[in-house]
Amino acid sequence: MKPFATIVLVMCIYLSGSDSAGLMQKSVIFPTKTDTSFVKLNAANFSDLTVFTVCLRAASEENRNYTLFSYATSRSNNELLIWQKTNAQLDLYLGPVVGRFYLPKMDAWLRHICVSWESQKGEITVWVNVRHSMRKIGGLGGVVKNSGQFFHGQGQDSVGGGFDIKQSFVGEITDVNMWDRVLKPNEIELISQGCYSDGGNINDWGSTTFAPGGNVIIKHNNDCTL
Repeated sequence: MKPFATIVLVMCIYLSGSDSAGLMQKSVIFPTKTDTSFVKLNAANFSDLTVFTVCLRAASEENRNYTLFSYATSRSNNELLIWQKTNAQLDLYLGPVVGRFYLPKMDAWLRHICVSWESQKGEITVWVNVRHSMRKIGGLGGVVKNSGQFFHGQGQDSVGGGFDIKQSFVGEITDVNMWDRVLKPNEIELISQGCYSDGGNINDWGSTTFAPGGNVIIKHNNDCTL
């Protein structure tokens, strides 16, 4: 009798529109420009925010404007929007635009980006690969309302929809976390490594449930393989 081997193929299938648990050590890849591809995140409930930090790792070779992070409410489609522009400008919207930062242009290398804001002084800081920008003032006395929706891959022109192909993200994104406080520099350095760090208390990339739609590829990024 000849020996034989049984090959078992295990596949992770993410059904469009269905909720799945967490994206620990996974990347989301948006291969093409569309108005139908997205990942919706079911973030934790939170009270209105007067302070936050959003961190993510992303790469894109697109030479146009697109959305990096979209949170919309009934009050504003751009309740909290991180918007990448063609000229390497990164804009933070809290309703209206409150901060503009000129940074190194996005490219094929995954970079770690954090944006922090606090209302009392209106202080905004952007971190790229553990280097922080000059501090700017915007959104003084403002608030980020709760009960909204978080999406990746698309900008929301209405809560949970109104997608525009010209605003869509093409590239890879991972480790998207959000906290209801300003992170300390040593915390940002640890988180930037993409391994062995706690997720955000509002959005935790490792445990927050999500629902993909359209042409979205989700795969292990092997960034923490020893």
